[in-house]
Amino acid sequence: MRLIQGKRACMMAICTASALFPYASATAQASPVVTIESGTLQGVADDGVLAFKGIPYAAPPVGQLRWQAPQPAPAWKGVRQADQYGHDCMQEPFPSDAAPLGTQPAEDCLVLNVWKPAHNVSGKLPVMVWIYGGGFVNGGSSPSVYDGSQFARQDVILVSFNYRVGRFGFFAHPALTKENPDGVLGNYGFMDQIAALQWVQRNIGAFGGDAENVTLFGESAGGFSVHTMLTSPLAKGLFHKAIIQSGGGRTSIGGGRYLQSPSASGLPSAEDVGLAFAAKNQISGTDEKALAALRALPAETVTDGLNMMTMNDPTYSGPFLDGKLVTAEPQDIYRAGEGMSVPLLVGATDMDIGFPPQVKNMQEALAPLGKPQYQQAVQAYNPDGKYSAQEVAQMLASDQMMVEPARFAARMATAQGQPVYAYRFAYVADSMKSEWQGAQHATEIPYVFNTVQARYADALTESDKAMSAQVQQYWVNFAKTGNPNAAGLPNWPVYDAKSDQILLFSANGAPQTAAVTDPWQTRLDLIENLFK
Repeated sequence: MRLIQGKRACMMAICTASALFPYASATAQASPVVTIESGTLQGVADDGVLAFKGIPYAAPPVGQLRWQAPQPAPAWKGVRQADQYGHDCMQEPFPSDAAPLGTQPAEDCLVLNVWKPAHNVSGKLPVMVWIYGGGFVNGGSSPSVYDGSQFARQDVILVSFNYRVGRFGFFAHPALTKENPDGVLGNYGFMDQIAALQWVQRNIGAFGGDAENVTLFGESAGGFSVHTMLTSPLAKGLFHKAIIQSGGGRTSIGGGRYLQSPSASGLPSAEDVGLAFAAKNQISGTDEKALAALRALPAETVTDGLNMMTMNDPTYSGPFLDGKLVTAEPQDIYRAGEGMSVPLLVGATDMDIGFPPQVKNMQEALAPLGKPQYQQAVQAYNPDGKYSAQEVAQMLASDQMMVEPARFAARMATAQGQPVYAYRFAYVADSMKSEWQGAQHATEIPYVFNTVQARYADALTESDKAMSAQVQQYWVNFAKTGNPNAAGLPNWPVYDAKSDQILLFSANGAPQTAAVTDPWQTRLDLIENLFK
């Protein structure tokens, strides 16, 4: 996601420490200062919030560290200035991104940011850790809509971080397997996420945070990542509650690709995809020489125009089943009664993302549901006949990719004895009501962060502000206690599969949000039958 032309990262061999790390002397302004395992940080105070940005949580993944698991961040002497975002990870942004990057993408990008309240607080503060979306090919922690200040003002510590995307984050090749035959391979972006969570466990206490009360949350690819963290044996115990926003819940974005063998559906292995990328760059062989040539490729060549608009490139694998970090698809782990070990808040938008084929008529639009269900499907998706065939196809694709899988995740967590709160976000900003028939994918994010001013600027209305305050309050309450409810908010009941009640963030705005039996119950039942 993000349109800033990527430039080649500064090569480790020719960059000085002072170029990579801006430092101040130990005699610089004394406050706000925090000392962590790597050294001392000088943050910035602004309107009741202390922010520390661009903190390295791992070594720069450049040179010989390209396509390796994240290594420990180097220590520094003196006081490091933490007043600016570090580089977002190397990528090719695209023009229509609603959360444009605020930095120049680069390969040296494994940094995180922390926001905390400036006032003294008794006791340790709850922590929320954000994972951005972007299809695993775009995204970063610098967009203004991801600013954590409003969470800090409600006595929550907000942590955001960068993880490698595209071919830097998800890449396999036989030479890499030979180099590290017993290690975790390929899904470097997920390894970065685990490393960031481990950093939080070791260091968040220095900021006043409670390492035993960490809520992991993410949207789109970030939501899919939360599912990965819930189901990976390598992430166990690193967080204590989870929020999944439009993150599926059944299958991964990678579609069940394997490290070394083709999938049952015919997907080539991740290693074969890596070989295809190498061949495109006139690199042959599977030995150390081939690997050295791959690591010597300029960052722009590795990116090769890959972004959300071009991510189906046959020389890019995306996330895959590596056997150690990613061991199975989420739905298979959940059906086995595993994975859902924490309280969960989960949902999607009412016009979420999906990728339908082009259709000519309603029969084609509803064909995936089967002929015997056709009349029932028409009643579920288009009872008044007001939608075109293509619009219905889009609704069905959205339900398959995001809406029904969110319900599935809620049911699986409930079955494992976890408290679950399910929602659907239907609110549309007043300035967009003439353009959108419902809430588009990712449009809930500025409401969750209460950064609607950054998103809508002068077009922001009082209704937009009220909805934003209400949404964030639910998220904050859940992070603090595992229950989103509090006095003054419409009641959000614990999810139960029989009653199928969700909290509907109403298109009419706050405070009319209310718990209802899911009005899409019938159409989601039809989708559920497909997965069965």
